[in-house]
Amino acid sequence: MAKPKLFSGPVPFLKPAVFLGSLFPVVALAIRAARGQLGANPIATGLNQLGLIALVFLIASLACTPIKIISGWTWPIRIRRMLGLFAFFYACLHLATYTGIDQGFDWRAILADVTKRKFIFVGFSAFVLLIPLATTSTNAMVRRIGFARWKLLHRLVYVSAILGVIHFIWRVKKDVTEPVTYGVVLGVLFAVRILDALARARRAQPRVARAR
Repeated sequence: MAKPKLFSGPVPFLKPAVFLGSLFPVVALAIRAARGQLGANPIATGLNQLGLIALVFLIASLACTPIKIISGWTWPIRIRRMLGLFAFFYACLHLATYTGIDQGFDWRAILADVTKRKFIFVGFSAFVLLIPLATTSTNAMVRRIGFARWKLLHRLVYVSAILGVIHFIWRVKKDVTEPVTYGVVLGVLFAVRILDALARARRAQPRVARAR
């Protein structure tokens, strides 16, 4: 059965639609904040929401390749970079809310939090790992550092995602159902990539044997 054209040919509206859709969470959050609808502790609510959105975008960017592997569709690869950059964007907003609004740029208190509270240390580590990924996301940077080194560097995204899930689990402390769910999704995505790599290695073995 032929695949729908939506998934097999050019999709000119794809990136603009994803871009606009990716801005919706921050716009909705800003409107709720302006209306005083963030509850009794609006700073904590905004902080938690921005962190969750960053994690969702990060996992969504990691889902693009597994979707292509399973379905054969190429369109997820076209938006992978955008999703990753929006993950960094929301992570920046999450960090800015913490440092600027929650802590009032009290760098001593922030340093104490990072060094003494393990969930903040892990979350900060996840953010730091995203910085080189965001700064080397352009085609020019790929050419500059070389594809092989660029690909190796961007494997840090897996570490960042794992740290993001751990940060979430340690943050909620009691009911870990939601963060564990994200961890399970991340595990499934990793499993698809690993199984695909093993399958490609098995397919390559007969070719190597024939070459000998």
